[in-house]
Amino acid sequence: MRRSLLLLSAMPLALCAKAGNKPNIIFVLCDDMGWGDLACYGQKYISTPNIDRMASEGMQFMQAYSGSPVSAPSRASLMTGQHTGHCEIRGNKEYWRGTERDNMYGKNWDYARVGQHPLDSAHVVLPEIMKANGYNTAQFGKWAGGYEGSYSTPDKRGVDEFYGPLCQFQAHAYYPNFLNRYSKAEGDTSTVREVMAENIRHDFYGDDYYRRPQYSADMIHRKALEWIDSQTKDTPFYGLFTYTLPHAELVQPDDSILEVYRKRFAEDKTFGGNPGSWYHAISNVHAEFAGMITRLDAYVGEIMSKLDEKGLADNTILIFSSDNGPHEEGGADPTFFNRDGVLKGLKRSCHEGGIRVPFIVRWPGKVKAGVKTDQPIAFWDIMPTFCDIIGEKNYEKKYRNPRLGTTDHFDGISFLPTLRGKPRRQQQHDHLYWEFDETNQIAVRQGDWKLIVKSGKCELYDLSADIHEDHNVAAQHPDKVRELVGIVKAEHTDNPYFKVTMPDVE
Repeated sequence: MRRSLLLLSAMPLALCAKAGNKPNIIFVLCDDMGWGDLACYGQKYISTPNIDRMASEGMQFMQAYSGSPVSAPSRASLMTGQHTGHCEIRGNKEYWRGTERDNMYGKNWDYARVGQHPLDSAHVVLPEIMKANGYNTAQFGKWAGGYEGSYSTPDKRGVDEFYGPLCQFQAHAYYPNFLNRYSKAEGDTSTVREVMAENIRHDFYGDDYYRRPQYSADMIHRKALEWIDSQTKDTPFYGLFTYTLPHAELVQPDDSILEVYRKRFAEDKTFGGNPGSWYHAISNVHAEFAGMITRLDAYVGEIMSKLDEKGLADNTILIFSSDNGPHEEGGADPTFFNRDGVLKGLKRSCHEGGIRVPFIVRWPGKVKAGVKTDQPIAFWDIMPTFCDIIGEKNYEKKYRNPRLGTTDHFDGISFLPTLRGKPRRQQQHDHLYWEFDETNQIAVRQGDWKLIVKSGKCELYDLSADIHEDHNVAAQHPDKVRELVGIVKAEHTDNPYFKVTMPDVE
C-alpha cells in the first residue's frame, strides 16, 4: 500500500523551516527532442536563442541520459529515482486499448478511460518529497503516470496544480477534444476533464481539424505562466513543465514562427497523413518541426522573463531536457536536421541517439555560467540531486517503504557536486542501465563501454572510439561482454507487464 500523502503532509514542521532559503525549481521537460536539435548542441537549421542563452548562463551536460527511449518510462524514472530495471513503468502501456469509444463531444468521439500504466503505489515519487518539504507543487503538460481513475493520478501523488493530458496517447493531438485539470486552488477533489468547446465544433479528421482554435501547447504554457505569477518568495515552489513540443503530430498555429521556416525551407517535404491515426496530413514537414522547437524556445524565454518580472530568478533553478531521442512519426525527418549523424538511433532505440538528451541547468550565483561538462548523468539521478539541494540528505532511508525493505530501489546519485563546480566530490556510477520491452532491448554503459542486448543477442561498443556505435567488438572482448551481462542480470527485476529477453551469454 502506498505511503499516505496525509503522513507525508504531517511530517515535522522542522522540515519546512527556513523555506525562504530553499531554491525554487522549474524543470522544463520537452517531448522527443534529440541531443542535436538545439543550436547550443550543434544544430544548424533551427533557431533557439532563449535555450542557448540559458546554456550560456548555466551548465550544459554533454552526456546526459533519459530514463528510457520512450515517454512514460522515461518520466517514471525521473519521478521515482529508479532505472527501468526496477521501475514499475517500463513502456507505454495504454489503458484505452480495447475499451469502448463511448464519450462523444459533438461529432467527435473519445475513449471513456485513457492513460498509461500507473506508477508504483508503494514507491514515493518526487512531487511527494517536494510537498513534504514545504514546496508548492505543480505539473503542466503530459502526466503519463497513471490512467484516469487509477491510484496514480496527479491529485494522488503530491501535485497541487495540474493541467494537460493525463494520457500520453491523447497528447499526440495538439487540438484535442479535452484536457485534464486538477487544482487545489479551485477546489478540485480529483482530476477532471475540460472539454475544448471551440475545438469540438470541428471534426477531428479531415481538413476541418485545422479550423480548431484551441492549441493545447499554448494553453498549457499559459497555465504554467499563471502559476509562476501566483508564486511568492515566502514559499518555495517546484514545477515540472512537461511540454509536448516537438512531438508528433507536426502542427501548430499559422503565425510568424512558422512563416519564417516556410521561407527558410522553400523546398520542403509533405506528409500525407496516416489514415485512422491521429497524425494529420501536412505540407511543410521541415518547417513545422523547426517551428515547434522555436515555439518551445519562446516558451522558455517567457518563463525566464516571468521569473525576472517576479524577482524570483536568482533563487530559481531552471532545468531543460527531453524525455528521449528524436522521433520520425507523423512525417518527421530527424535525418535532415542531424546531417552530421553524431549519434546513432532514434526514439525506441537504446543506442545513444535514443537515450542521450540535451540537459541544461541554470542556477544564478550557484552554477558557474557557460560550463560544459562530460559528467554522465541519468534521469534517476534527479531525485537524489533535488533531495540534496533541499536538504534531504537521507532520502533513501526516510522514504523507502518499510514493507518492501531493500527491494524498494533508489538507483540515483546526486550530481549537485558537479553543479557546484566540485568534480572531485562527485560520486560516480559504476554503470548505467536501461531496458525497453517494445523493441526488446537492454543497454548498459560502464565507462566508455556500451553493451546493447537486442532480443538476447549482445553487441559491444567502445564509445571513446566509436560514438556512432558502428563497430560491434563483442567477439574481440568476450570477458567484457560477460562482465556487463552480469550487470544486466543483477539489475533486472521481473515485471509481468514489460518483458525483455535476457542475454544469451553465461
